[in-house]
Amino acid sequence: MVATVESKKYLDRLKQGDKGFVSHFLNPKIASKLLAMGILPGSVIQMVRKAPFGGGCYVKVDNLFIALRKNEAGSIVLQ
Repeated sequence: MVATVESKKYLDRLKQGDKGFVSHFLNPKIASKLLAMGILPGSVIQMVRKAPFGGGCYVKVDNLFIALRKNEAGSIVLQ
């Protein structure tokens, strides 16, 4: 039997069109803002597009389109 380690996936590392489920948040201060915007654990999230040169990103959460800063997207851990 071989043990495998699951690597964490973060929203800011997704490519355009990729989807995932929100697992949890790394930063509690940013988490409260994201929860207020409708990004909840268990929500389906899709990367719509990224800004050039490492800027923010535009995501679809369930049926909402939201623009996020890079640090906000980096604090979202996906399943």
